[in-house]
Amino acid sequence: MKPSLSTRDLTIRFGGHVAVNQVTADFYPGTLTVIVGPNGAGKTTYFNLMSGQLPATSGKVQLFGADITGLGAARRTRLGIGRAFQLTNLFPNLSVMENVRLAVQSRAGIGMNMFSLWSGHTELLERAEYYLQRVALFERRTAKVAVLSHGDKRKLEVAILLALEPEVMMFDEPTAGMSVDEVPVVLDLIQQVKAERNKTILLVEHKMDVVRSLADRIIVLHNGTLVADGNPVEVMASSIVQEAYLGTGVAKHA
Repeated sequence: MKPSLSTRDLTIRFGGHVAVNQVTADFYPGTLTVIVGPNGAGKTTYFNLMSGQLPATSGKVQLFGADITGLGAARRTRLGIGRAFQLTNLFPNLSVMENVRLAVQSRAGIGMNMFSLWSGHTELLERAEYYLQRVALFERRTAKVAVLSHGDKRKLEVAILLALEPEVMMFDEPTAGMSVDEVPVVLDLIQQVKAERNKTILLVEHKMDVVRSLADRIIVLHNGTLVADGNPVEVMASSIVQEAYLGTGVAKHA
C-alpha cells in the first residue's frame, strides 16, 4: 500500500533552535497514528509543517506521492488534508450552522459565499445538518459561535473537518479543555471515522487513556527528533518512551 502522506527529513529551525529535526515518516489509509512526546517535543510544529501552517527549513512533505512542500495551507486543504486545531479556528460571529455550511459549500466546490441562494441547495443543507447531528450540536445550530462553551467549539471544529471530507484528517489534542461529559462525543466520532478504514488519521495527544483507546501506531518525538515509531504496546513499553515522559536519560537517544 502506498502512503497517503509522507515526510522526508522534515526540518524547521527558529534561529538557532531546531524545533523539528529531520523527521521521516509515512502515513497510510486506514491507520490512526498518534504522535506523542513531552511538552516542547515538536508535536504541534510537526503538524504545522505537514498541514502548511509553517514553511519547512528543509526536507519534503508529500501527498499521494506528489511534493506539496511549497504549497500553503489552503491549497493543501483543497488537495485533501484536513486539520482541527489545538486552539479553535472558527468564525465567532456566524452561527453554528453557518460555520458548517461554509465547509459543506467549499467541499461541493461552489465557493465560500455564505449569502448564496441556499434554498436551491437542499442536499447541501441536509449535509450540514447531518454533521451537526453527528457532533450533538444540531439543537444549537442557530447559536453564534462566540457564545459556545469551549467543548462545543471543539465539537464544531470536528463537524467542520468531517464536512470537508478530507483524505487525511489531523487532530491536535481534540479533547483539550473539554469536560468529562463532552470527551466521549469526540472520541466516538474519531472511532467511527477510524472504523471506516479509508481515511488517514493523525492525532496529537498527551492523555494516555485516549492514546491507548485509539492508536494503531504511535510516533514519539523528543526535542524535535523521532525517537520511536511502531506498535502501541511495544512503543509505550519501551525504555525510550518511559524516559521521555519521566524526563530522564533521553539525551543519549536523541
